[in-house]
Amino acid sequence: MASQRIGWIGLGNIGTPMAKNLLKAGFDLTIYNRTASKAAPFLEAGARLADSPRSLLEGVDTVITMVSDDAALRQIHEGPEGLLAGAAGGKTVIDMSTVSPATTRELAGKLAANGVEYLDAPVSGSVKPAEMGQLVIMAGGKRAVYESALPIFERLGKVSFFMGGQGAGNSAKLAINLYLGFAMQGLAEAVNFGKEQGVAPAELMAVLGESALASVFSKLKTPNLVNDQHPTTFALRHMAKDLSLVKKQGLHSPGGLTIEESFRQATAAGLGEEDFSAILRFVGASGR
Repeated sequence: MASQRIGWIGLGNIGTPMAKNLLKAGFDLTIYNRTASKAAPFLEAGARLADSPRSLLEGVDTVITMVSDDAALRQIHEGPEGLLAGAAGGKTVIDMSTVSPATTRELAGKLAANGVEYLDAPVSGSVKPAEMGQLVIMAGGKRAVYESALPIFERLGKVSFFMGGQGAGNSAKLAINLYLGFAMQGLAEAVNFGKEQGVAPAELMAVLGESALASVFSKLKTPNLVNDQHPTTFALRHMAKDLSLVKKQGLHSPGGLTIEESFRQATAAGLGEEDFSAILRFVGASGR
């Protein structure tokens, strides 16, 4: 299976280590990236470079996309040099981005009209899990197509799940990121409240780390919250984007709408490029 020809689009913080893992596993890899210089290390390691999404799809069996949002995904598919222009029977497109289920269903329908299979397979995890091949993958589409993609997923993640029909993977990922938004906001508010009451963040997080509320996530974010330093592993603006997608899919709970508003305002306040733990600064500044 490692001889399967794979095309990769999207060399961001998560996409780059994912593509590297496929190359290390021996897959025949071709890269397309809008910034061609990002592909240079892959070419040195034996990958090839395509000059457009269309030519990429024409030369491989499966194309995997890992891009920032719906607009970027549409740009890859549409136009005379897009994936749709190169669509032909026997091909598969796997999108591992976090995008709207509606966008997935639309693009999947257009590709299916030309005989191309489609999976939405977003991932849960940040840079380190991506580097280690320990992502969690949620897939939507046809079960048979999902099963044929398992050798790929096994190199990218520690586990994968078939969630149901087209868009189900997207919906699962959005639900998880809604919970993630609550978790980050909750930690930030607890630390900020404790600090205002005279409890040092380091002491509060030490107590939390030994309590029933301790988690891998709380321990991972402890240095950020204690030091108020937020090196980016998942940009705050991406969380705001994901929560906006959740809202557009019908979010109506009062807590969820509040979290969405909080991250949206924090992005507007200039925190978008920092890690989403920087919501701590927005919480601390609120009401002053």
